[in-house]
Amino acid sequence: MFLKNFWYVAAWDRELADKPLGRTILNEPVVLFRDAEGKAIALEDKCPHRRVPLSMGKVVEGSLLQCHYHGLRFDRFGKCVRIPGQESIPDAAKVKAYPVVERYHWVWIWMGDPALADPATIPDYHYLDSPDWGAKGTYIHVKANWQLIVDNLLDLTHLAFVHESTIGNAAVAENAEVRVKRTPGGVLVTRWMIDKPAPPTYVKAGGFIGNVDRWQFIDFLPPAFLRLSVGATPTGTGAPEGKFVGGINMRNLNAITPETESTSHYFWAQAHDFDVKNEKLTDMIFEQVKTAFLEDKEVFEAQQRVIDADTSESQVDIHADAGGIQARRILSRLYSEEQAARQAAE
Repeated sequence: MFLKNFWYVAAWDRELADKPLGRTILNEPVVLFRDAEGKAIALEDKCPHRRVPLSMGKVVEGSLLQCHYHGLRFDRFGKCVRIPGQESIPDAAKVKAYPVVERYHWVWIWMGDPALADPATIPDYHYLDSPDWGAKGTYIHVKANWQLIVDNLLDLTHLAFVHESTIGNAAVAENAEVRVKRTPGGVLVTRWMIDKPAPPTYVKAGGFIGNVDRWQFIDFLPPAFLRLSVGATPTGTGAPEGKFVGGINMRNLNAITPETESTSHYFWAQAHDFDVKNEKLTDMIFEQVKTAFLEDKEVFEAQQRVIDADTSESQVDIHADAGGIQARRILSRLYSEEQAARQAAE
């Protein structure tokens, strides 16, 4: 189940350098590259001549992508403009071109109807390039379905068991006050852990010596964007009433892009609004969260192996799944609406 008429993150801006980048997105092969002016371009990664990936080629004459096999050249619109050794160019010598926008250090791609590609609908990830935040992020390739990652981020009780050495402790699973509500575009899960020990990463980042009041606000937008506001203050200082002083405030920023039905591109970053110029602090927080996310990756891929081996869809839901269940309902509705619109247009 892939939603087409949405923006997806295709790459970090730093991934587009001299060589074209090949990446499968929603089961479609895509090649990304920059022209001479530095503008990002995305085309179908398949030469119409003999189906060689265009990502094996190179950029020539500033903005043309040249096929590695027989030298056919394609412009930014996907049209073949040169075939070595012949003057005429068949009308069929073209590839699909995708709308692309660069924002927040991410390269965004639109896989559906180009007429619907409105950049105003790109979710807000300003924390990635704001001078008021220290941020660092990376990319993980996950051999698992994208919805498993969404489920994981909407149910943070797993932190107590999978990430007890970094960002988790027992309070996350046993003592959290949890609320789930629908937002205009998605789902918001709020979690409070009052007067509980800080997890190891929080102690390192905030220097806590006593119990804390800790929060996790998980904001989901379809198809797979999750922005987490997380942090803690010394217990009793008023955080539940909106007085966020004397502690740490962070954002965990996630964009999951389906590659295939059983593999995903996982773009994420960690940002903080305290001591933002301290690169050592930014690196420390990032590495702690990276350790946790690699632990998650092991879980996702183990889940996928079991799913692949067991074709039944039986599973038991528990209270902690409330956010994920709401998200899947939204995704199912949007998919049905998109399919109905496509069929009506045919």
